[in-house]
Parts: sequence; structure tokens; C-alpha cells
Amino acid sequence: MLKKFLPSLLLSALGASAAVAQAPKSAAPAKTYSAAGKQVQVYTTADNTQLRLAATDKLTFQAQAQPLETQPTVFVDPTHTFQTMLGIGGALTDAAAETFAKMPKAQQQEFLQAYYSPTKGIGYTLGRTSIHSTDFSSGSYTYVADNDKALKTFSVKHDEQYRIPFIKQAIAAAGGKLTMYVSPWSPPAWMKDSKSMLKGGKLLPEFRQTWADYYVKFIKEYERQGIPVWGLTVQNEPMAVQKWESCIFTAEEERDFVKGYLGPTLKKGGLGDRKLIGWDHNRDLMFQRASTLFDDPEASKYFWGIGYHWYETWTGSAMQFDNLRRVHETYPDKNLIFTEGCVENFQFAGINDWKLGERYGNSMINDFNAGTVAWTDWNILLDETGGPNHVGNFCYAPIIGDTRSGKLLYTNAYYYIGHFSKFVRPGARRVATTTTRDVLQSTAFVNTDGSVAVVVMNSTDKEQPFQLWLKGQAAQTTSKPHSIMTMVVK
Repeated sequence: MLKKFLPSLLLSALGASAAVAQAPKSAAPAKTYSAAGKQVQVYTTADNTQLRLAATDKLTFQAQAQPLETQPTVFVDPTHTFQTMLGIGGALTDAAAETFAKMPKAQQQEFLQAYYSPTKGIGYTLGRTSIHSTDFSSGSYTYVADNDKALKTFSVKHDEQYRIPFIKQAIAAAGGKLTMYVSPWSPPAWMKDSKSMLKGGKLLPEFRQTWADYYVKFIKEYERQGIPVWGLTVQNEPMAVQKWESCIFTAEEERDFVKGYLGPTLKKGGLGDRKLIGWDHNRDLMFQRASTLFDDPEASKYFWGIGYHWYETWTGSAMQFDNLRRVHETYPDKNLIFTEGCVENFQFAGINDWKLGERYGNSMINDFNAGTVAWTDWNILLDETGGPNHVGNFCYAPIIGDTRSGKLLYTNAYYYIGHFSKFVRPGARRVATTTTRDVLQSTAFVNTDGSVAVVVMNSTDKEQPFQLWLKGQAAQTTSKPHSIMTMVVK
């Protein structure tokens, strides 16, 4: 029996080695840790206050042995480390690019700094964009003429007006480096059985190779234009028949497309080191998808990891974080990446709703605690209608560009995301953390410079005093009602 399992064990070991080799440089796990003599800088965003990512307190540690049950505590242990962080960011869509182009030059610069400066902004390091059109485009389009199976007419000229210049400015604002990955919403209509890019349909078998070639052409053309591409997903939301660009792949169809066409084509095209991400849909079905993709050795060897969204809530369900944990514990050599989330059903009057940010905070804390290495918001900018969107699927973005007034409007989601992206940098490793009160949610990381960033969220109406406790040292503080705080220990 042992011989039977040796090949799969060897593949697993090789996969784990590759994952380690591809991870960002990370801090060495501390075998011992002492907070004695260290200070804690607290940053706070809170409802019914003016505090927005504001430096609020400096705390000092005092020796404290065993805490009592009557002492609310957030425990952090930097000597136990988990996944290495790749980055946090948002999607640079057609809608974001078109809205950006309509803003005054001063607001454009403000926007770029707000997202991409690690000191004056929230330090985004990750980006996603689409392979031709999505619902968040002003209309449907592709990069080739109809029935051009040889892809001789392939051109990204459409993107040169808004999207490519926008992404290049974002890369520059991020210091010249932005980890970018790309996703298709649908093949061209003529490649599908439905003959439409909208409302689902499937890729016709005779166009599987042509479609695989299309990804390679896109990546190479974007890179030729100065946009390095780190990775790609196979298909956005492959089990959703949407009124916008969409295409159905069952788990078996995605597996077979990757192992028979996309994986080998990327390798043949010199793109075999690009990170391939499966699923790219909600948490509800992700274990079934992961098991189908990763239990097949021929398919699994091409996959860096699995991507997921948060929209399983459309069924009335809460976010299903346990499904992430099942995938992570079953396939520890594969990476988890949050590829999309936004709050739907935009209303301009709702941009100050505090629940916008709390949805982000709840997702990010639980996603990271389940093993996620990268987190990507959806549109980084939308206009005052929640668009542009060619099928009326208007949504919220953390920053709204009001093209009527020329002003940027910051929702609290921007600040909630910033409590992670500004202080948890690429290469950081998640460390152990727990709380003794359900009022408080927490996650924590050690950065490559040795600083420890602890995020604590309180989504209740109750103020909660607590102590931050690290290995026998405690610092006293208070969590305000409906607040998020990042405590940086150094």
C-alpha cells in the first residue's frame, strides 16, 4: 500500500516546497518573544467620532502573569506563525478607470496617494483587472474580430484609452511595483454555445485551445505595455448565470480545461511561472471545487491556489468561513486568495452607512484567520451612480468619485481596509491571537521589520475595555462601539 501512495506524497511535498519558494520574504518566526519595554501605537476608526485611521494612544506594557476570567483580554503570541502575506488591494476595472479620468487632476493625485502610498495612504500592493469586458464596463467588448480562431486581429487598443494608463499610474504610485492578476468574465460570444457573452453559456470544445491562447496573448500584450502580470484566474464566477458577462464551468470542466489546455499553453508560452488560481467564486461551493481541481495530480500541478468571493450571502447565508478552513486544512500546499467583494445595491444616500466597513472588517479578520494570503476588494473607485455599469448592477466602492462636484467621497470601508493594508505588509506572517469576549474580533501579524500589528474590531453598541496580552506583558486600552483599531507593537 505504501508504494501506491508514494507518488501523491511526493507531489504534495514538491508542491509544498514550491509554495514556500514562491512566498514573499517573511520574518523568521521568533522562538522567544518579549514585549517588555516595547510601546504600542494605537490607530482607531470609530462611528460617531471624527476618528479615521487616527493615531489615538500610545500604550506601555506592564508585567502581568495569569489573567483572570474577569479581565477582558486579547491574547497574541508572536512565537506561533502561520501563512505569509502576499498583499492587499483592489480591482482596477474599466469603471474605475473611466471614473478616474473624469476627476480633476488634483483629485486624481489625491486618489492615487490615498490608495497606494504606504505612508500618506493605505499602501495597496495588490491589483486585479479583467480580460476584456465585465459588468463594470460601459459596454461589452473583446480583443478580436468575430470568428478569428487564429487570433490574428488580437488587440487591446480598447484598454489604451482609460484602463492601461490608469493601471500604470497606480503602479507608479505604489513605488513601481504592484502584484497584478487578471480574470476573464466570458470568452467572446462566437466561442460559446449560447453565442452571447452575457447570461452564462459554455465554452465550445472546439475553441478550448483558442481561448487558452487568448489568455497568453493578453498577458504578453499587457506586459509589453508595462504592466507585469503575476497571475490569473481561470474564470470569474464559473457557476453563476449572470445578466452580464458570464460563462459556466463545472468543476470537472475547469479541471479538464486547465490540465488539457490552459496549463500547458501558459507553460509553452513562457508563462508557466504565472500563478494560476481556480474557482474565483463564492465560499459555499469552494471545497467541492478545490477537491476536484486538486485531487487530480495533472490538474493540480498547474494551480497556485484557489480564489473566492463573499457573495454566498445572496442565499440568506452568513459568510461561510468554515469552508475556507476545510480547504486550507485539506490542501495546505495551496494558497487561499480573496479575489472579490463589494457591497451591492448602491444608493448614494447610503455611502455613510457604518455597516459598509464592518462587512469588510468581519470578512478580512475571519478570512486571514482561516489562512488567506491575499485579499482583493472589487472596484477601487466608482462614480455617484455606483457605476458605470452596462447592465445596471450598481455597487459601492470604498471611494466614490462624484463626477458632478469633482470630489472624492470616502466611505468607512476605505478606512476599515486600511487598518489591514497599511500595517500588515507583504511578507508579514499571521500569528496566534484569541479574545476572551465575543464583542471583540481579532487577527495579528508579525511584519518583516519585527513589528507586530494587531487588529481588533468591535461591531456592537458596547464599549469594551480590554488588555492586550503578549507573553506575560499587558497593555490596557478600550475598544469603542462600532470601531476598528490597529495596535502596532514595536
